[in-house]
Amino acid sequence: SMDYSSEEDSDISESEIDDYSEKPYEQLKAGKYKVKNLNGTLRCPYCAGKKKQDYKYKDLLQHASGVGKGSANRSAKQKANHLALAKYLETDLASEADPIQRPALPQAVNQPLQQDDLYVWPWTGIIVNIKDKSIDSGYWLKEFAKFKPMDFHIFLKDGDLIAQAVIDFNCDWNGFMNASEFEKSFENARHGKKAWNSRKSEAGSNIYGWIAREDDYNCGGPIGEYLRNKGRLRTVSDIVQEESQSRNSIVTNLTHEIEITNENLDKMQYKYNEKTMSLSRMLEEKDKIHNAFDEESRNMQRRARNEVRRILDEQEKLSSELEKKRRKLDSWSRDLNKREVLTDQERQKLEEERKKKDLRNESLLLASKDKEIADQNVLKLVEEQKREKQEAYDKIIQLKKQLDAKQMLEMEIEELRGKLQVMKHLGDEDDAAVQNKIKEMNDELQEKVDNLENMEAMNQTLIVKERQSNDELQEARKELIKGLDDMLNGPRTNIGLKRMGELDQKHFVNICKKRFPSGEAETKGVELCSLWQENVKNSAWHPFKVITDDDKVENIIDEEDDKLQSLKQEWGDEIHSAVVEALKEINEYNASGGYTVVELWNFKEKRKATLKEVINYIVDHIKPLKRKRA
Repeated sequence: SMDYSSEEDSDISESEIDDYSEKPYEQLKAGKYKVKNLNGTLRCPYCAGKKKQDYKYKDLLQHASGVGKGSANRSAKQKANHLALAKYLETDLASEADPIQRPALPQAVNQPLQQDDLYVWPWTGIIVNIKDKSIDSGYWLKEFAKFKPMDFHIFLKDGDLIAQAVIDFNCDWNGFMNASEFEKSFENARHGKKAWNSRKSEAGSNIYGWIAREDDYNCGGPIGEYLRNKGRLRTVSDIVQEESQSRNSIVTNLTHEIEITNENLDKMQYKYNEKTMSLSRMLEEKDKIHNAFDEESRNMQRRARNEVRRILDEQEKLSSELEKKRRKLDSWSRDLNKREVLTDQERQKLEEERKKKDLRNESLLLASKDKEIADQNVLKLVEEQKREKQEAYDKIIQLKKQLDAKQMLEMEIEELRGKLQVMKHLGDEDDAAVQNKIKEMNDELQEKVDNLENMEAMNQTLIVKERQSNDELQEARKELIKGLDDMLNGPRTNIGLKRMGELDQKHFVNICKKRFPSGEAETKGVELCSLWQENVKNSAWHPFKVITDDDKVENIIDEEDDKLQSLKQEWGDEIHSAVVEALKEINEYNASGGYTVVELWNFKEKRKATLKEVINYIVDHIKPLKRKRA
């Protein structure tokens, strides 16, 4: 025996299920697939991947019937296989079924119950020979209350002294038991149907009764007519079989619902597992990002500490060098003090030299103090440098190309000034070479300063000329717009005039053609365009918001604006995009006025046209005109 392989046969259509089910049925009969387990339980060979493989006969039959008769998530081949399994269970493994407890049927007093006898259903009793007694149905319902009747009907023709009646019982098996007890009570008193048929003429004042059967149903008179109108003839075996079929149908439907519910539970479990795994991955990614952020923060702090340490090391190195120079000067001073002054002239020279040394020491002390102050400011500037680093870096890149020459000049000037300061502090006034060097440096410094002033004057002149040129260009654009209105507004032109902030009616007409009849679409489109043109011009409506990107302030469209959202929901993306574009143009070209502005425009590249493009376009169009005139 072996399990079923889904790759053994190709898929089939729904219409071929019944025909295909014969093949797996024959394979089951031949023992190709294993259905019975060693422990006596049963298994489904077509659901080998399922955990449950120890069915009872009833459960496996329900499973096979439920899948075969319409599981929405099973293929046609799986349905056919399960139909074959259900047929195999019902036909070849019926001995494995649990014995069915059938309801006990009531037996008559004098004869056994014949299950093939035809009874009137719903169960009905007949009473005859009602004389000199109440014709009130309530009286008889109380009289026969122990048989639990549902209703009581009396038939009495005008002028007759003897009445007949029918008594209705419940249509289930309890009603049948009550009707049987009703019939037994009359037969025990020898007032049943047989007694009535043999004693009609000698019945006396006693009433007779029995359960309505086929002959009563077909008889004439009011009772026969009532039975034919109210019920129908059925055998007990028919009712038992019908209830059995109904019960099996209910079981099959419940089994099908259980299968669907289990499949839905499997789907929900699968979705739950997917969500759990997704959440786990998100948490892992969050932890990775958090760890990366912490690592980057630690690296930045480490770099900042290294930078501060480097600055402090350089400060300490400079302080050490300054201290060495100071000690050297003190040593020179001590040496001078130890020298013996032989003459007044030498003593005077030594005194003057000492004064000079003292002046140098004072200068060095002042320089040292200035350096200490500068060193203190360095620490403050470190933090400020971090904040302004990016901004300064951007500005340096932007200005570097424009100010290279000027910066080099200023740096040379500052370098010369620094050298001069050092020479003044350290140089000897009597040293002719030093004085000559200072003079040369002063001359070079003055030359650099003059060059810097000339460069600034030249830059200022260029700025004035650039402004004048820009004004002339703007005037030229205005004159071109005024004088070339006809040429630049012609059809199919790449270069032309555009009214910035003006809506194009074709977007609105196109949308209205899809929503309104052809006769109304044009008018509706024009009306809608005019309405939104007024909204765009309305300076009180300003659907923009301010954002800062890399220290640059920008105005962008506020997509959360109620009026824009309403427009998009009602009329769609095309009209919404046209209105947003018009708002951007108004905000860029005439934000304060709110009215449209004419601009030279490159329609091919959808941007503002340059004067060069406009002039080339005009020249290209004038040449053909000259040829035509010639």
